Amino acid sequence: MLDGECSRRRSWGTRHGTQPLSASHVSRLIQLLAERRAVLTPGVANALAARVVETLGFEAAYLTGAGLTNTFLGLPDLGFMDLTQLSQHLLAIREATELPVIVDADTGFGNALNVGHTIRLLERAGASAIQIEDQLSPKRCGHFAGKALVAAGEMSGKIRAAADARRDGVLIVARTDAIAVEGFGAAIDRAGLYAEAGADILFVEAPTSADELRHIPRLLPRPQMLNLVVGGMTPMVGQAEAAEMGFGLLLYANVALQGAVQGMRVALEALRRDGRLDEESGLTASFAERQILVRKPWFDEQDRRYGDAA
Repeated sequence: MLDGECSRRRSWGTRHGTQPLSASHVSRLIQLLAERRAVLTPGVANALAARVVETLGFEAAYLTGAGLTNTFLGLPDLGFMDLTQLSQHLLAIREATELPVIVDADTGFGNALNVGHTIRLLERAGASAIQIEDQLSPKRCGHFAGKALVAAGEMSGKIRAAADARRDGVLIVARTDAIAVEGFGAAIDRAGLYAEAGADILFVEAPTSADELRHIPRLLPRPQMLNLVVGGMTPMVGQAEAAEMGFGLLLYANVALQGAVQGMRVALEALRRDGRLDEESGLTASFAERQILVRKPWFDEQDRRYGDAA
């Protein structure tokens, strides 16, 4: 098993032509995946979060559909986000960061023909990889009850359409939610079919035991993404353990969002209780830090430069 797995890993890296980190964001993602070291990948719901993630030294980011729906619409992850909203947010995030960005495109916003359009639009907007899942539309969060799946053949057709639609090498992520509906074995079978259809990355959502976690990278022929949800169904494991298992990416899709909600509550509760709040409270980022994060000094320099020229 280990020899076969090592062979699969080598062939994947060779097939995609791993390139130095100085290359494009897609090439950087390919290299990270080939290393199989469970690269920590925080979810971001907006451009500011992406800038924070990059500033803190993370190597990749994930545009989370759940986080975007929660943040932008104030709604649960039940398929309310549309393609136009997603692409607009991706454009802003791509402008804010040079990191590889994996984009959660839910079920692809329709059938195989719609998926092709989705891939083309999100690739142009700056996606490094685009995730499509095999739930019926409207989808549910992977850690909600009541999920239902499309037929494996239909999902395979979507993956083929996605692979054919790309123009600049964006990677295709195939997610299956089959564990909760059909069981672990069926989830592995589905993921294998999606790999044959052209998926570059496989995402078996919501494993519920350490044994399932260990088996996923051993049984499947593509790099794996593991999603750890704080308060969700999957057992929490550390980065080193996930890397030892063989995962390429370790996704924390909504840690930034949940941390931001907690931070807002603490700061606003103090403001309501005390009637005032200042930087010395330690409950907020400083004014200067906020301006640096949004590159205000750079814009000041540009203003001086072009003002002088005028």
